[in-house]
Amino acid sequence: MRKKKGLTIVEQAIIAVPEFENVCKKMASQVSLRGQSESTLNNYVRRVALFVLHFKQLPEEISEDEINEYLVALARDPKSPSRLASSIWFMACATISDCWG
Repeated sequence: MRKKKGLTIVEQAIIAVPEFENVCKKMASQVSLRGQSESTLNNYVRRVALFVLHFKQLPEEISEDEINEYLVALARDPKSPSRLASSIWFMACATISDCWG
């Protein structure tokens, strides 16, 4: 087992934007209702946490233009994960408050 060296991305996001903890709880509920795995939830939460850390605000507080700029930067980054498309969709959904009730 690997030793934890510092705060996780999610922990950092919650410190930067405390309201993000509520978003994580809503995401957990939605993923559970869809019958998706804990691994899926963790991946989604980490992706949105990176988004929150980048802007220092919740996704629904970010303008559409800012979101597009961020997504373009991710698409151009050669280190982006191979499953970027689903992460992008999820982050886009996360910006719509209706997704989380």
